[in-house]
Amino acid sequence: MARMNYLFTSESVSEGHPDKVCDRISDEIVDLVYREAKKAGMDPWKVRVACEVLTTTNRVVIAGEVRVPETLLKKDKATGEVLTDSSGNPVINPSKFRSAARKAIRSIGYEQDGFHWKTAKIDVLLHGQSAHIAQGVDNSSDQQGEEGAGDQGIMFGYACTETPDLMPAPIYYSHKILELLAEARRNGEGEAARLGPDAKSQVTVRYVGGKPKEVTQIVLSTQHLDESWDNKKVRQVVEPYIREALSMGDIGISEDCNWYVNPTGKFVIGGPDGDAGLTGRKIIVDTYGGAAPHGGGAFSGKDTTKVDRSAAYAARYLAKNVVAAKLAERCTIQLAYAIGVAQPLSVYVDLHGTGKVSEEAVEQAVRQVMDLSPGGIRRHLDLNKPIYAKTTAYGHFGRKPGRDGSFSWEKTDLVKALKEAVTAKESVAA
Repeated sequence: MARMNYLFTSESVSEGHPDKVCDRISDEIVDLVYREAKKAGMDPWKVRVACEVLTTTNRVVIAGEVRVPETLLKKDKATGEVLTDSSGNPVINPSKFRSAARKAIRSIGYEQDGFHWKTAKIDVLLHGQSAHIAQGVDNSSDQQGEEGAGDQGIMFGYACTETPDLMPAPIYYSHKILELLAEARRNGEGEAARLGPDAKSQVTVRYVGGKPKEVTQIVLSTQHLDESWDNKKVRQVVEPYIREALSMGDIGISEDCNWYVNPTGKFVIGGPDGDAGLTGRKIIVDTYGGAAPHGGGAFSGKDTTKVDRSAAYAARYLAKNVVAAKLAERCTIQLAYAIGVAQPLSVYVDLHGTGKVSEEAVEQAVRQVMDLSPGGIRRHLDLNKPIYAKTTAYGHFGRKPGRDGSFSWEKTDLVKALKEAVTAKESVAA
């Protein structure tokens, strides 16, 4: 039987956290390739990106495998032909990739001696996609996208009724705190303009009767550019934004709530100058804050043939629609794939004892209302677009769908179809 009374904690990190800087650069490169493919007339279904980034003091290293349009390749100045390496792979032209990285760093707000968008050294070590990986994906594909999965793995989606965006309360509020602080910093609001890009939040929520009731612990560590500030001064600046974030849902702050603001004291040296960063190290921050299972695969830096990304989006989309359809108050969906195989090996649904219908009926219904092959997911959610840089901070889930097609997996447009499919399955079973 599920526990009803307990404390649960989740953390978030800001766009200026070293790992998030890497995620941002990785996804700026995904977006760059999709944009260039459209300009060059390259079929977006053929785009391939697997891009990892390392950052440290004034240094960025970009590595990975790609399939890109000719506009991103090196050419012989005399003949105009694409240059190839000793393995016969086309040679990547690093200039536009470096530019994308600098724009990302500048947008985040790094203009510090130890990490500056203009002076950081950027190494681009991208090369062509492995032919052995490509054959597993491409050989079972056609132009309409019936490709096999880009890798094996398991992906989870989750939704619950705890917050307006059907996300778990602890991660929802952890994200909101940092979003408000980042907005204030960018807008130059009073003393908040002296905050730095690097920050971390953590929120502990008390659950009573299985429902989130109040916040009992608040942790915030934020970089500040004024060296004279101590943690009391930082709390004075940030507390109004924290209280505003926690007022965005049906939850309160306990009378004996513990506040830990910059508990180690000063936090002036931040970002990659303070700590090295890597792509894909904040997968729990990116998803459900530990309130749901995670298959282990990161999202950023990957095109959507990689089911680590696209199938995780599909699982969230389906779980959110199940909850929005009021078929359950909580829903976890697991999808499993094998490289080169189009359809998922298994679909598993857990309604955590809150379901108004059977899990088996939902499992059959989600397969009916959505093609869960990588190509089917990409078509249904319209994923072959440059929409990924904005996913890299404050979570991939619980966001508002954009007019540009971003966060399409947050729509609840399958509610009617799911209700009809489940009703039909339950009627047959009866």
